[in-house]
Amino acid sequence: MTLPSLDEAKTQARALRVALSARGTTISHSEALEAIAVQHGAKDWNTLQARIRKAATRPELTLGAAVSGRYLGQPFTGRLVALSGPPEMRQVTIRLDKPVDTVRFESFSNLRHQIRGAIDATGQSVRRTSDGVPHLIVDLPS
Repeated sequence: MTLPSLDEAKTQARALRVALSARGTTISHSEALEAIAVQHGAKDWNTLQARIRKAATRPELTLGAAVSGRYLGQPFTGRLVALSGPPEMRQVTIRLDKPVDTVRFESFSNLRHQIRGAIDATGQSVRRTSDGVPHLIVDLPS
């Protein structure tokens, strides 16, 4: 669920008060804020406000940023050359500084110069190897 900004949440609370008032139900502004908080999955307005502020300060991936992580268990560094989607499920393309060998057999190699994948808000792909490790892990900025 995507969180609104503080201004959006307050606007939603005002709209709720107006809509309920038009139907003959009067609620206070604080009651409207509490209702909006619950609608967004928080137990109260203070909790929602804290979540919104924390989300606003979380560092974001940016196009062209230097990134590092692991792809199929192999460490990598590179540059983010494509980025789309919401923070909960980003599609990323990373051009690697050095090719990564995605094959664990000594008899042959498969060098990747660029990798693509979908990562969640923690920087991990949903897709996993047979032993449960995410295919792609991107170290998010601190």
